[in-house]
Amino acid sequence: MNGLSKSFGSVRAVDNLSFTVEPRSVTGFLGPNGAGKTTTLRMLLGLETPDTGRATFDGKTYTQLAEPVRTVGAVLETAFHPARSGRNHLRVYCRAAGLPTSRADEVLGQVGLADAGDRRAGGYSLGMRQRLALATALLGDPSVLVLDEPANGLDPEGIQWLRGFLQHLAHVEGRTILVSSHLLAEMEQTTDRVVIIGAGKLVREGSIAELRAGADGAGTVLARSPEAHRLAEVLRADGHPVQSEDGDSLTVTGIATADVGRYAFGANIELHELRSVSNGLEDIYFRLTAGQEQYAATAPAAATPQEETR
Repeated sequence: MNGLSKSFGSVRAVDNLSFTVEPRSVTGFLGPNGAGKTTTLRMLLGLETPDTGRATFDGKTYTQLAEPVRTVGAVLETAFHPARSGRNHLRVYCRAAGLPTSRADEVLGQVGLADAGDRRAGGYSLGMRQRLALATALLGDPSVLVLDEPANGLDPEGIQWLRGFLQHLAHVEGRTILVSSHLLAEMEQTTDRVVIIGAGKLVREGSIAELRAGADGAGTVLARSPEAHRLAEVLRADGHPVQSEDGDSLTVTGIATADVGRYAFGANIELHELRSVSNGLEDIYFRLTAGQEQYAATAPAAATPQEETR
């Protein structure tokens, strides 16, 4: 994607967005609600026309692909005729795409719905519908998959299955996968790289290790001391950002644990705890996207003593 922008009236949904999805990998596409993720995916799939910029597959837009179904498989939403069986739903798509109807049985087996193929889709659980949508995307045996929240409705076993399935598709079968999700802990385990956007703009992209290094510098250190306030002053005086300070503890970023210890020793400050903190994707994500939520709720007010006794 190169320089993608899209506005709806006065709302700038996507703003000069550029990033590359690496081949043979799983790339997570992350951002708060209203960040522009779905609009970006719709432009990628030719469902929205960008105001500026291009979204391409090996240099071609989706509408320029000779056989799109054999190049790109997509899941943006789940929609099925409730009276049609899962197998017949897939056969309809096979006929429309000029594919042999035998592909319906093959992809049902791939997504674990072989025994449920003759059941009506209207009786499927949300997780089963997600699997059927994924089966639909796989019908053309595409080299690229674009998936919007494919884990919605899956139980823990289903999420674990999806993780292994996507990694197999990318690392063993060589497909390129772009997947959006709000399940940050799962994205950390599933993806090779992530792209984070906020307010329609690129915030950060890279592997989890690269994001952690970029967000934390040399790392994040937790220190506990009865003189935490004085230690914070010493660190700040030398240009080290103290991320938070609460009572007898503080965290400081961009510095090694041993260096914090040396600052404490040099200032004759007693330490009760000193350790590095390994920030996961969730911590990094919230730090990078702070203040970019579309709907930010205020924290509830603390209960008064009278309210607590009612």
